[in-house]
Amino acid sequence: MSVFRPFRFISKLEIEAYALNIWLQMERSHNPLQLPIDASIIAEFLDLNLVWDTIPDDEQGAIAARILPLEKLIEINENIPQLKGGFGESTIAHEIGHWVLHIDVEQVERYIRLKQKGVDVQVKPFLCRSSNLARIEWQAQYFAGCLLMPQHILTELKQDKDLTKWQHLYQIATDLGVTISNLTTRLQDLGWIYLDTDTRKIYLNRSS
Repeated sequence: MSVFRPFRFISKLEIEAYALNIWLQMERSHNPLQLPIDASIIAEFLDLNLVWDTIPDDEQGAIAARILPLEKLIEINENIPQLKGGFGESTIAHEIGHWVLHIDVEQVERYIRLKQKGVDVQVKPFLCRSSNLARIEWQAQYFAGCLLMPQHILTELKQDKDLTKWQHLYQIATDLGVTISNLTTRLQDLGWIYLDTDTRKIYLNRSS
């Protein structure tokens, strides 16, 4: 039995809308997100449990994280150092992206009800590998950026800031609780800045 959606193209705008919808749902429930953003609070709002644990390698290698759909559980591999620290929020948001975009939550609920009635239901975990460049991984990572750095929040935070100055970008990243890498990637995705990777100089857009 599977609860995983077949792959489909999802536009950036649609992914942005999925992420914004969570913000709006939390606001309507009188549980608005506060800065810096704690992604575990979003997981809890979505009725997802979250643990950092040891996930053994399989025949394909290291597993960065996995989702156990019927347990509504996100497990993140604590033995992969790059998933910790400042990247922790992005890692959690990435897995939330898989839950929202790639798992049929209604089907999950149906299977949970069957299991509660004693029916033997077996569902494989959703595996996420840090080295995987598959399109669904790109979708989940783009979702994470939208969830942790919504455009309307960035618009507020950039007031009186110069986006070409690193110290201003670091301040925005601190306010949001994300890494500077997460922030510059998001700002470039939005087309607000262009970062010259050779000189590390920032321009307001590619034509500057």
